Amino acid sequence: MMFWFDHDVSGWGWFAMSVGMIAFWALIITAAVLLFRALGRATEPTRSPAAPSPEQLLAERFARGDIDEEDYRRRLDALRASGPPTKH
Repeated sequence: MMFWFDHDVSGWGWFAMSVGMIAFWALIITAAVLLFRALGRATEPTRSPAAPSPEQLLAERFARGDIDEEDYRRRLDALRASGPPTKH
């Protein structure tokens, strides 16, 4: 108790300590949230969008007006006659 009253902290000292404590805890909480999000993303499998099928591509071309109905039907019949695509 020798220095109990010798080192008095003024009002600005209390203010600085309060702001420092709030900033400290804000930094700790922000770091924890960012770490939690980063670890959550790392375990999530990356999904690539599935490639559209040839029939879907053909339907899109028909919808855009690139090909007419006769050409669409002819190409669709050719696709269906050839069977499912094989992987090499």
